[in-house]
Amino acid sequence: MSDTATDTLVKKDRSGDVVSGGHLVAKALKNEGVDTIFTLCGGHIIDIYDGCLDEGIRMIDVRHEQTAAHAADGYARQTGKLGCVVTTAGPGCTNAMTGLATAFRSESPVLHIGGQSSLTQHKMGSLQDLPHVEMMTPITKFAAGVMSTERVADMVSMAARECFAGAYGPSYLEIPRDILDREIPAENAVIPQAGHYRASVNSIGDPADIEKLADLLVKAERPAMLVGSQVYMSRGHQSAIDLARALNVPLYMNGASRGILPPGDPHYFNRTRSAAFGKADVIVIVGTPFDFRMGYGKRISKDATLVQIDQDYRTVGKNRDISLGLAGDPGSILKAVHDAASGRADNGAKGRKGWLEELRAEEVARTDKLMPLFMSEQDPIHPYRLAWEINEFLTEDTIYIGDGGDIVTISAQAVQPRSPGHWMDPGALGSLGVGTGFAMAAGLAHPDKEVVCLYGDGSFGMTAFDMETANRFGAPYIAVVGNNSHMNQIRYGQIAKYGEQRGNVGNKLGDVPFGTFAEMLGGYGEEVRDPNEIGPALLRAREEVRSRGKSAVINVWVDPNEYAPGTKAQTMYK
Repeated sequence: MSDTATDTLVKKDRSGDVVSGGHLVAKALKNEGVDTIFTLCGGHIIDIYDGCLDEGIRMIDVRHEQTAAHAADGYARQTGKLGCVVTTAGPGCTNAMTGLATAFRSESPVLHIGGQSSLTQHKMGSLQDLPHVEMMTPITKFAAGVMSTERVADMVSMAARECFAGAYGPSYLEIPRDILDREIPAENAVIPQAGHYRASVNSIGDPADIEKLADLLVKAERPAMLVGSQVYMSRGHQSAIDLARALNVPLYMNGASRGILPPGDPHYFNRTRSAAFGKADVIVIVGTPFDFRMGYGKRISKDATLVQIDQDYRTVGKNRDISLGLAGDPGSILKAVHDAASGRADNGAKGRKGWLEELRAEEVARTDKLMPLFMSEQDPIHPYRLAWEINEFLTEDTIYIGDGGDIVTISAQAVQPRSPGHWMDPGALGSLGVGTGFAMAAGLAHPDKEVVCLYGDGSFGMTAFDMETANRFGAPYIAVVGNNSHMNQIRYGQIAKYGEQRGNVGNKLGDVPFGTFAEMLGGYGEEVRDPNEIGPALLRAREEVRSRGKSAVINVWVDPNEYAPGTKAQTMYK
């Protein structure tokens, strides 16, 4: 429904009709551009469903609220719009908390609307009553309750605005059942209209700092730029690409920005970040914090001029001193820098040919060093071989999702997405179980694309039953399980610290033939123990998903005694 149609509907309601709180939620969501909600039913929230039916909002009902929250997060990442999860009170809210916390650490705009017992039952011990707002406050940007039906739509809009204020993130809104069910004269409702209250967020900060950065990049001999999740999430990636090409700067990508350049592009660099950051004279970090993934900034040369750009002022300069900091919209800032360097770029760019060639030679050497692992014929299957086969299987229309610990860390060594938005991972919280919700959301957002999710066997067991939900709503995908029957990322540290005899405590899982799981749901499943059968199995899965319209599971038995380098170095704890 168009904004004009929505405005007309609201005006009609204001002529004297009554409207309920649940219908006001749906109207407000529609005005915020929400076309899909992810939910699990509960008596506290059913009037929202009734309103969504009237507003044409799609409802995806899952089997566990954790999946609903992850799916809302995944939908936000894939569409660039507000994701929405709706849960009932009590366990409905607590089950979704991991998904909201994941969105919080990943800076993903998700609105969680939760139910609550009636205000008339406040402090009486009603069904599923918990202090949801207090619980959600530390893991959201905004958390509040709605105290009157007249304010329902207004509060939904307020919570949505907070999701996009500065760095993106989730909001939580609790609405008691009597507030939702109550009907009021429509003319008494406060309903902010679509597009009439949002401020521009395309800030470039101080123009003087734009000029400083442009000057630094033009004069640099060995510049390097890393773009993180904010750059893609704010859809500023084309500005990053344009700047890198204009100034001939090597571009490194992490998080959601992986894939904004395809492998083979002259400015795409992947394996030489440490080397580049050790030799560069100017380093620009855009839209990613100096957290554990960046070694808290300690791995960057102290001799380099370090520039940080972030949507959140509080992140700039956190954990590491910088030479120049800019707070604002990443894409707008990078475009402004590009414009400021216009006419001066050619001289510096030509002189960097040798710098890019040096890094490219090292990229090739590092890939050559990994090739024996990528092509390993060992039995049990080396996880690097699995990662390589997945990378070879991907197309320009394949969205890749990683859900696990060690197996996903290994996959990052091999898997190179071909297009923007085609990489999804748990992010800084390190949540296991994100894959099913992410895969479902990706399929719903892009029904014309293929979705592949690599799970560890531990993470697959957490949320896999919602594969049925993905099938039910026409979003089947290919699940690949790297099965080593362990929680291996933790296991390595235990063995190193306590020895082999105590190394399997709390992390040894059963040997489960997960291929049969897909068959139970009407899909295709296969067990793979020969490395040469991984590629053919993936091709069979592709054809079966297309022909049956059901998800496939390829269960690949990998060596439990092979680990990612970061796991062996325990870098996540340093």
